Amino acid sequence: MKRRAPEKKTGNMQEQKIDMLHGPLAGKLLVFTLPIMLSGILQLLFNAADIIVVGRFAGSNALAAVGSNGALINLIVNVLVGLSVGAAVAVAFYYGAREMEQVKETIHTSIAISLLGGVICAAVGFFASGLLLEMMDTPENIIGLAKVYLKIYFLGFPAMSLYNFGSAILRSLGDTKRPLYYLIIGGIINVILNLILVIVFHLDVAGVAIATVVSQTISAALTVRHMMHMEPEIALEPAKIRISGPKLRRIMKVGIPAGIQSTIFSLSNVLIQSSVNSFGELAVAGNSAASNIEGFVYISMNSFYQAAQTFTSQNVGGRKYERINKVFLNCLAMVVVTGLVLGWGAYFFGEQLLGIYLPDDADAIRYGLARMGIIATTYFLCGIMDVLSGMLRGVGESMLPMVVSMIGSCLLRVVWIYTIFAADRTLPVLYLSYPVTWIVTEAVHFICYLYVKKRVIRRGMSVSAAG
Repeated sequence: MKRRAPEKKTGNMQEQKIDMLHGPLAGKLLVFTLPIMLSGILQLLFNAADIIVVGRFAGSNALAAVGSNGALINLIVNVLVGLSVGAAVAVAFYYGAREMEQVKETIHTSIAISLLGGVICAAVGFFASGLLLEMMDTPENIIGLAKVYLKIYFLGFPAMSLYNFGSAILRSLGDTKRPLYYLIIGGIINVILNLILVIVFHLDVAGVAIATVVSQTISAALTVRHMMHMEPEIALEPAKIRISGPKLRRIMKVGIPAGIQSTIFSLSNVLIQSSVNSFGELAVAGNSAASNIEGFVYISMNSFYQAAQTFTSQNVGGRKYERINKVFLNCLAMVVVTGLVLGWGAYFFGEQLLGIYLPDDADAIRYGLARMGIIATTYFLCGIMDVLSGMLRGVGESMLPMVVSMIGSCLLRVVWIYTIFAADRTLPVLYLSYPVTWIVTEAVHFICYLYVKKRVIRRGMSVSAAG
């Protein structure tokens, strides 16, 4: 396949992109990760705004109805997010190799997958929402409200899928700022519509769901509009949106294992949650509040996973193999510092932070601090694990991190619960399953990374010599 460099652009569109193949890495990694980090934090804040509005102005049943859907929605969303990871890795590889025709074909295939996947999820979710909620033993007093919320939410799945794929593609090209801008616009609209539909029109859960769908649609529309105005050689053309068999296989090779891994993680966390539930309401309240606070730490560290994946994939595509270890070491240093500073900071100010969620509930706060003392303070280990997973996916290997994560971070937790925790049923012992499984998983990931990197470099050099 003939390669060609992208045309030089002097306008703002080209300036948004980060050159991942040349020059120092540290500054570029920070420029890449900070918008992603801010996007994740803002998304959590916007979600918190949804909960606050519905809780304060629609009552506890409405709040429970919205919250009861979280686990189910996350399970389905994780599949689409996994596929978008596959799309991002493929686009980054071809863009690094300067194979612009392949980039364009991959973009059009990715958008087709996002629309098809979104429509299928919307149809299944809309018509099966009642059955799914019954299978989850949703309480009878909120199942009606939960069904209304879920049906409307699923109608917005095509737009949500389109935004996730579109933003993943833009980031893989080195543009992390526009997805942030479009998220901010959609988030602000979401908050405003929440207030209007819930407070003024008294639509309760329906109002929150409608606001979410509208905001997601606007974010998706802005993303697609920009993709249609990128450089002509890679710009999205609606008439050309179709699935290419070879590109679909390449996306699925990375995307399906990534989606399965996220789904299995969700299921293992459900098992942990059920163990926490056995300690009573105060433990559940403290655990939930601490978990929410830790979410801000995780989302910040996860930006370095995305950076490791994208920078590595572009440099493998561009055969800049000498930069791969530099990407790893830079991302590793940054994720450790971020995890230590934010994790210990959250624990140090834990009482004040937990007090926001649990006002005047000292017992629940103590439970929350007990969790944070073990998990938040060691969260940087999870960051290291994710960076190694991102490096493996960046070099095109997605099955290994899935298998290792399923065994190390999921199966090992199940074994821990039924052995170590069963022998000493205390919350500290339960929470210790997190850092222990992170250490085991990242150690195996590191060995896999060293092996796969050598294999990829050997194969790339063989292709270069044959060419």
